[in-house]
Amino acid sequence: MTVKTVINSEENSKKKSQGDAKSLKGRVKMLPEQIPLSTIFIFLLAAAISLLTSVVNSLFTNPEKAKAWRKEVAEWNTELRKAQRSGDKKTVERLMKKQKQILQLQSRMMWQSMKVMLIFFVPLLIIWQILGAVYYARDIAYFPGVGPNLPLPIFSSSLLWWYLLCSFLFSTIFSHVFGLAEVS
Repeated sequence: MTVKTVINSEENSKKKSQGDAKSLKGRVKMLPEQIPLSTIFIFLLAAAISLLTSVVNSLFTNPEKAKAWRKEVAEWNTELRKAQRSGDKKTVERLMKKQKQILQLQSRMMWQSMKVMLIFFVPLLIIWQILGAVYYARDIAYFPGVGPNLPLPIFSSSLLWWYLLCSFLFSTIFSHVFGLAEVS
């Protein structure tokens, strides 16, 4: 093989790879080069709502008391299951006498979480009505491998899924920051 042949074959392979890249570009739908403002807006909205919810939750609830209640209920449930499995009727009977108190604790725990939900329920409904009207049939976020709309029959809109994803992220972060989450 001569030097000229080697150079020609290198040039041909370069041209071929450039041609392949151009034809691939035409065949593959490329991601948008800029992030849509709606993606950033929903991201920031989810962060703001999660922060506000966490602040209100920390003001209206006592995390230490809630943690103690959860611990007491969990211990009672563990003891009851253990006694039922072993067939210890005396222990089961003793624990069942405490059931009323445990149910009251569970009721208080539920009321603690319901307070915050009641405060935010109507405002969130209004916000979702506005968001639905503004972003109806618009692509908010691009999900890798799937595209802007998820193949789900009811909630395929990227608005819902992007908000939920961002909301879960921020609510997890803020609940740890404010000490509302139980750290194992």
